Amino acid sequence: MSPTITAFETSPDRGMGQARDMRVRWALEEVGLPYNVRLVSFEAMKEPEHLALHPFGQIPTFEDGDLVLFETGAIVLHIAEHHDGLLPTETNARARAIAWMFAALNTVEPPIVDLGMATLLERDESWYEERLPNLRDRVSVRLDELSRHLGGADWLDGAFSAGDLLMVTVLRRLNSSHILGDYPNLSSYVARGEARPAFRRAFGAQLAVFTAASTS
Repeated sequence: MSPTITAFETSPDRGMGQARDMRVRWALEEVGLPYNVRLVSFEAMKEPEHLALHPFGQIPTFEDGDLVLFETGAIVLHIAEHHDGLLPTETNARARAIAWMFAALNTVEPPIVDLGMATLLERDESWYEERLPNLRDRVSVRLDELSRHLGGADWLDGAFSAGDLLMVTVLRRLNSSHILGDYPNLSSYVARGEARPAFRRAFGAQLAVFTAASTS
């Protein structure tokens, strides 16, 4: 039986591939695992049925037999640990790839999310213009460090891994800010991720949801 994930019934990012089910779709595509998608509305996400799957009322969730998971990092790690293609077989390389998964979500993503949320929701606040440079500086510090580590390599640590998958999806959150333009190696890194066939399939599947909703 194929696993089932949940995704937004109506795409809040208008099909740009930023909703977090994209990370799970991409991981499933990379390992060649068929999956089902159950679309949920914003209202349904706060109903008891969905809260039983995700206590914080968000998406995605992952159901596979008796197993129910939430949080994209946990879901992607589970997929990677049980299917070939997203984690190295060598013990130390595997551990480093998992470390990069945590780094993407715990170190690089938070300042990027803070900047994005401020830009989206706080533009009309009196302190917005004063706060914005500090938010951008926090993002730049992390990008400086990440760019220095990546250097001229294709991926973070040898071959493409789940760490790269999550890091690329995190960096894509900066697409509308043009900040990545200051980091040619990171821009190329993201482009390499987006060029992977599995990414394109996942992106197309998520975009189809928005396209169908916008024409109905």
